Amino acid sequence: MRTGHPKRPLVLTADEQERLQSLAHRARSQPVLARRARVILASAQGLANHVVAKQVRCSPGMVNKWRSRFLKERLEGLYDEPRPGALRKVSDAQVEQVVIQTLESTPRGQDALAPAVWLKPAGSVA
Repeated sequence: MRTGHPKRPLVLTADEQERLQSLAHRARSQPVLARRARVILASAQGLANHVVAKQVRCSPGMVNKWRSRFLKERLEGLYDEPRPGALRKVSDAQVEQVVIQTLESTPRGQDALAPAVWLKPAGSVA
């Protein structure tokens, strides 16, 4: 017998489905966001939170949190909220560009990358 509060159905638009699929494949550049996207995609299939948690390898509480935030704020709810403190000098887009470039390329004649090499092609913040 099922107990507790019934879940609100999570229905995705075609655009949301496509965007979530794209985010779910960013396991190397943004693993936290990729996991959140996989949680939402699995939840949209109508699976119970504990089943989604087992499938995505996270806690049922995490599934509940991100499912609730998605229902309230849609795709924007999956991103981290601003934290207190000094403003960032490097944008998420710049960080992602550097990480992807670092993972996908190696300068000629070098085995390991020096930090200065990482920032040069993407526009360093000196």
